[in-house]
Amino acid sequence: QPCWSEYLTTRIEQNMVVNCTCPISECRAQPTTAFIYSIVSSEEIIAKYEKALLRGYVECCSNLTWCTNPQGCDQILLKDGLGYGTACSKCSWISCFNCNFPEAHYPASCSHMSHMTCAKCNHGFCWRCLKPWKPTHKDYYNCSAMVSKAAWQEKRFQDYNERCTFHHHAREFALSLRNRVSSISEMPKIRTLTFVLDACKVLEQARKVLAYSCVYSYYNQDTESMDVVEQQTESLELHTNAL
Repeated sequence: QPCWSEYLTTRIEQNMVVNCTCPISECRAQPTTAFIYSIVSSEEIIAKYEKALLRGYVECCSNLTWCTNPQGCDQILLKDGLGYGTACSKCSWISCFNCNFPEAHYPASCSHMSHMTCAKCNHGFCWRCLKPWKPTHKDYYNCSAMVSKAAWQEKRFQDYNERCTFHHHAREFALSLRNRVSSISEMPKIRTLTFVLDACKVLEQARKVLAYSCVYSYYNQDTESMDVVEQQTESLELHTNAL
């Protein structure tokens, strides 16, 4: 029993307990959950084992996923019926279930979030695997012949990138402001500040949309609908700044 306890404890601590087999190389038997409970006595190790089981179950179910909040959230989400704008019931984070980007990025599409362009030669590539966005670089772009266009593209990218970065920073300010107002509202003899908290939430969401609108506009500049999009974005930005 002591040998089994040490073996299973090690496997659990190394996150290798799921599908582990008997330590004898010729034996492929797997210890059952009941057996592990009877051998391992540490509550801390058992808690790690149960988390490993839950994690393995979620990873095996294509219809389940974890909340992608980068601040940390252990909520399990059911993908079915979760359209855009549906927030985590625990932390209110809005995830994207169609790509690996950690949050919903409307109005930018999933391809916009993964398609990067070199500012020097306009080479398109995927930021996840670094492979060319198109089959080969030389087939669709001639760097030496397009220096002026590359310079224009670099300036354009810098402009949109600066706008996007500004709105992300402004979004962080809105979140910080909401946290400060929330702490003040908990003090005695202070009138309810619910309307201010609601305004901070709207401000934070507006900055998020404006940031990803920069990504959307950068990749869709030549489409016919961009004039309308730019007008709506400008209007949203003016109202957001006023708020």
